[in-house]
Amino acid sequence: MMRGVFLLVFACLGLASCGGEKYSELKQFVKDADNLPRGRVPPLPGIKPFEPFNYDAYDLLDPFKPRKIEPPKGAGGGLQPDLTRRKEPLEAYPLENLHMVGTIQQGNVTYALVKTPDNNLFRVKPGNYMGQNFGLITDIDESSVKLKEIVQDSTGDWTERVSTLTLIEEGK
Repeated sequence: MMRGVFLLVFACLGLASCGGEKYSELKQFVKDADNLPRGRVPPLPGIKPFEPFNYDAYDLLDPFKPRKIEPPKGAGGGLQPDLTRRKEPLEAYPLENLHMVGTIQQGNVTYALVKTPDNNLFRVKPGNYMGQNFGLITDIDESSVKLKEIVQDSTGDWTERVSTLTLIEEGK
């Protein structure tokens, strides 16, 4: 029984020691914060009066509407590739990917040997087509193949340009 009394007394003392003021440190911090110097908030900028703007560009082209750029009248010259012509095998490759590896002469005709990226070898002569820009072979000599290509410019007109495919040396 004595033990029960001691236990009860110690329990009461333990509860009494925990019973102080709750959050006393927090309350003290809030009291001290009221005494700290305060910062100065700058005043808001003044309100500028609204100035109306007159939009006078109604007659100009709308920059957000898609439109086709029309070439000047009378331009173009009528140059155009034959789109109905049957394509030749070397027209499937860009001209940059084709390599001239040699020439062969049979009779009076000089042929060029052209190698494709997939290691196929083709024999071409003047009048054949190669490259993706409607390249017509105009001349073959021992070191190069000359082509006349027909390309479309930014205005939609077709123009001619001359390209050359040069012989690749064996060591390169």
